[in-house]
Amino acid sequence: MKAQEILCHKDFQRCIDFHGHICPGLAIGFQAARILMERLGVEAAPDEELVATVETDACSVDAIQVVAKCTFGKGNLIFLDHGKHAFSLTDRKQGKTVRVCLRPDVLPNRSQHPSLFEKVHKGHATAEEIRLFKQLREERLNNILNADPESLFTIEEIPADIPPLARITESEVCERCGEPTMSNHLREKEGQKVCIPCALKISKGGDNRKRPKSSNHPHPKNKQK
Repeated sequence: MKAQEILCHKDFQRCIDFHGHICPGLAIGFQAARILMERLGVEAAPDEELVATVETDACSVDAIQVVAKCTFGKGNLIFLDHGKHAFSLTDRKQGKTVRVCLRPDVLPNRSQHPSLFEKVHKGHATAEEIRLFKQLREERLNNILNADPESLFTIEEIPADIPPLARITESEVCERCGEPTMSNHLREKEGQKVCIPCALKISKGGDNRKRPKSSNHPHPKNKQK
């Protein structure tokens, strides 16, 4: 599909509706999802049949959620804070994972307009600079959508590290603030079962805010009951 076809496609329109606006990042996520699902030969996940791992929290992730139907709420979207436009999709049935990572030459060349992006984002740009910024963004959007998806990413099959299925966890009331909290997220503090924010207050900002080092998905996703 070319840019005009994609812009009119119902799946991309759903991505725009979910994300709130159209941008190059959303286009990157859409193209990534297409490649991953085609390589695995799968359709969107009604439940937890697929697991997506995203290495950024950028706009692209919203397209992954919409197209592959991998979401935080279902427990089949895993976020790794690597700061990379890299996305993996695992099919539980096949026990197979494909990963894509955006090629460096797809990123915008800001050296041609070194201060333009900063000015626009800080609200200091002139009307002409805003016009140029929008023009460059639209050109990049069209370039991404017009490209063969496989030319945008490095693509590889990687070992499948399949997380456990989501589990239902009972809620208990925090004995300090009175708010329902997943039982496995309560902490013992001063003889009380308390939620994490209350435990931190009791500890006066102690070091228990730090998460232990772990694998990509150390614990099953918990669904609150």
